[in-house]
Amino acid sequence: MNQGRSIPMRSAERGLTLAELIVTVAILTILMSAALPLVRFQVKRQKERELRYDLWMMRDAIDKYKDAADRGAFQTKVDSQNYPPDLQTLVDGVDVQGKKLRFLRKIPIDPMTGQADWGLRSMQDDPDSDSWGGQNIFDVHSKSQSTALDGTKYNTW
Repeated sequence: MNQGRSIPMRSAERGLTLAELIVTVAILTILMSAALPLVRFQVKRQKERELRYDLWMMRDAIDKYKDAADRGAFQTKVDSQNYPPDLQTLVDGVDVQGKKLRFLRKIPIDPMTGQADWGLRSMQDDPDSDSWGGQNIFDVHSKSQSTALDGTKYNTW
């Protein structure tokens, strides 16, 4: 006999079925695989910006050193053509009338190689040379052999 009480029936259970879970994971995987190249592209672009800035900063320091030496603010080696002997000289500075004249705060780290080791060229080096003659620093470049987004090699920048 039923005395007015009935056992409630369970409504449809809530939650995800295995099929729904697999479809959700598949969609998320597709979205992530589409976003990953975009993230890599943005990281590479940012490193290229850093490289361009670092190269500009060092070349500007080399030019300022040469300009000061050309004006006779300090003496340089005869065969240096008034270019700095190394990057560290730009950081350490030179004495000008009892004051240190510095041209670079620090030697930057190459964002492509992760090292503070840069490719150098002296005025006496062949323009296509991969080795530095050691007489002076006329130009600086990355030692990375990788290819940039524009198709050029970083070591030619």
